[in-house]
Amino acid sequence: MSINRKDFQHTFNLALPEQHGPFDIIGDVHGCFEELVALLLRLNYSLRFDKEAQRYLLAHPQNHKAIFVGDLVDRGPNSPEVLRLVMDMVEQDMAYCVSGNHDDKLLRMLKGCNVQVRHGLELTKAQLARYDAAFTERVKAFLQALPHHLLLDEGRLVIAHAGLEEHLHGQNSKGVRALCLYGPTTGETDEKGLPLRLDWAADYCGHAIVVYGHTPVHEPLWRNNTINIDTGCVFGGRLTALTYPDHIVTTVNALQEYAQPVRPFVMYPSKVS
Repeated sequence: MSINRKDFQHTFNLALPEQHGPFDIIGDVHGCFEELVALLLRLNYSLRFDKEAQRYLLAHPQNHKAIFVGDLVDRGPNSPEVLRLVMDMVEQDMAYCVSGNHDDKLLRMLKGCNVQVRHGLELTKAQLARYDAAFTERVKAFLQALPHHLLLDEGRLVIAHAGLEEHLHGQNSKGVRALCLYGPTTGETDEKGLPLRLDWAADYCGHAIVVYGHTPVHEPLWRNNTINIDTGCVFGGRLTALTYPDHIVTTVNALQEYAQPVRPFVMYPSKVS
């Protein structure tokens, strides 16, 4: 099924204040398709695959919508089917999604840009090679339409892949987009050549709840009205969802360890709020 760009531009407005939930906000999937299906079923979604139409059909008895915090792809065993499922959910008005840095890098590769095919992108590239050109074009159009962050529920809820400080909520610029995808950094690198990240959530005091992922943590933790729900499923951890506005955390365990983390999971101080 082809993507209607006009519909996507309407669906992915940066601000959706009239959308109040309930939402099931899902952390970094990274190609873990079976775990994603298991999590959706645990969250009470019904799901079936229409072989003739080659699409997933979903419903929820309480009309929940899923929101994906980005990084749908790379490192895991089945990024194309994760993409198909999320694209189908969005087209059925069952989900929203923001872009993650891995999704953005895949988009740039599909557009013919010169990118380094590593950190799991080589797996996604090989997996997509088994799909036809129409599917790849659908993926490219979908990724290109994704916003860098979303504002929902009259501004009470913000979704951004790597989080976002309060004064930037609702802003749309290259700098804000980079912060949403990668988070703030010091400008320096560690011994592995990776950028040193700043802990923006430590000083957050905004009114809006910010739900994000990007940096794997062992447990989802509330910190200053923010919560990181990337619990490292692709690294053998868990796939986590936060149901809003009830703040219920639901997880499924990874079926196996699919990749080794480049650096250790983030360890937060014991004091949280």
